[in-house]
Amino acid sequence: MSEAEFRALQRLAREKGVPLSEWVRQVLRKAQRNDAVGPASKKLAAIRAAARHEFPAPDIDEMLAEIERGYGQDAGG
Repeated sequence: MSEAEFRALQRLAREKGVPLSEWVRQVLRKAQRNDAVGPASKKLAAIRAAARHEFPAPDIDEMLAEIERGYGQDAGG
């Protein structure tokens, strides 16, 4: 890193009101979160692919009744 680049980063950190080391940590954490999440286009493609399928699902009232019946059963089945 050149001295000019280093000074520019120091200036950015100073503008944020944090030490350079903290500014670097924040930037690295943000980059890590962005990489972990992945691009929005990939998520949208997955949602669109899933939306092309039809899955059987009962009526909401029936589904809730099944859930309530399940709560009444003991863990042994």
